[in-house]
Amino acid sequence: MRGTTVRAVNRLTARWAGALPPGGDTVLSAAGVWPLLAFLADGADGPARAELADALGLPAEDSADAGRDLLAGLGRIPRTGTAVGLWTRPTVTLRQEWAAGLPDATLGRLGADDAANQELLDAWAAERTGGLIPAMPVAVDPATELVLAAALAVRTSWLRPFREGGLFPESGPWAGRELVGLYRTTGLLDRVGVAETGAGPLTVLKVLGDTGVDVHLLLGPEETERGAVLRAGLDVLAGVHRAVPGGALPPGEPGPGVTVRTVRSTTREPYLSVTTSPFALTGDHDLTELPGVFGLSSALDATRGHFPGVADHPPLSVGQARQAAMARFGAQGFEAATVTAFGLVGAGMPMRPYLVRAVDVDFDRPFGFLAVHRTSRLVLTAGWVHEPVPYTFDEDEEE
Repeated sequence: MRGTTVRAVNRLTARWAGALPPGGDTVLSAAGVWPLLAFLADGADGPARAELADALGLPAEDSADAGRDLLAGLGRIPRTGTAVGLWTRPTVTLRQEWAAGLPDATLGRLGADDAANQELLDAWAAERTGGLIPAMPVAVDPATELVLAAALAVRTSWLRPFREGGLFPESGPWAGRELVGLYRTTGLLDRVGVAETGAGPLTVLKVLGDTGVDVHLLLGPEETERGAVLRAGLDVLAGVHRAVPGGALPPGEPGPGVTVRTVRSTTREPYLSVTTSPFALTGDHDLTELPGVFGLSSALDATRGHFPGVADHPPLSVGQARQAAMARFGAQGFEAATVTAFGLVGAGMPMRPYLVRAVDVDFDRPFGFLAVHRTSRLVLTAGWVHEPVPYTFDEDEEE
């Protein structure tokens, strides 16, 4: 993957994270949105083309090539799968040169039965993510002329698994709760570091996977909003702030959640003891709620068409733009998936009302994470974990 593309995708991750409202748990992937914005920019004109290019961080004339480069690079990561799908009504006169630029895309038709159309798209989402995302995030209704979607699925196993056990905090927001904890001890002190950032001190713990995909756990000051913590983590990843590695941290409490002390041991080797929490998150994002972040302000204007490079007829505008996402972090490894979809509608005509699927997710666990491709430093998935997993005692333990 080109460095310019990786930096552009990570900038969009930072923009999105910075625009998140205060709240609970979420998971998102700019890497799943970026190639679709790139293909739309390639077919756009006027203000919509300029706004999409600004969101991408690249000239519109370079966007399609960069989108193909990104998807090809993602496909080379072991146990990472990508897919692109395009479905159109028979009334859409598609520009074949634009469609031919979609790499290995599924090309399909939307029929007259929208329930059957929805089943077709839902099945594609489930198949392309191995069941991790069971349904397409956009709803097909009579106004939908074209659906453009991308799927991304990532799996990795830890080089050094965690042990699972109980976690019973005595202070802080989890005090008095019986939770599931993950534990690991290593002699590699530099897996953890503390950086001074614009959001305050940030602790970064790297958990290495066997496919070249690592997860960086981020812990900031207790009252810091999730968007600020995630952006600080992205700044550390980009080298804007330098993290002091664990082996160079001073004694005491040099960072959030970090204690450095001298202890008696039977060996000469120092050690890093890690305690964290597993998580299983889902997110449902309406990208049209943040049009400035994704360059969609003009593209959402249905009074005119914005994508003459996509189709000769009818004129098209963006009617829906959504992402469904999930991530699981456990003792053995990490997996994440997203399906991002744009529903384009006929422009210059009255909009018809439609129903969209909404998922309400509310966890309560204050740390962020970035799933990072180790070589390119591309952020595949980012999220905020707000609710720990409760610990359940079985009957044998109680006896």
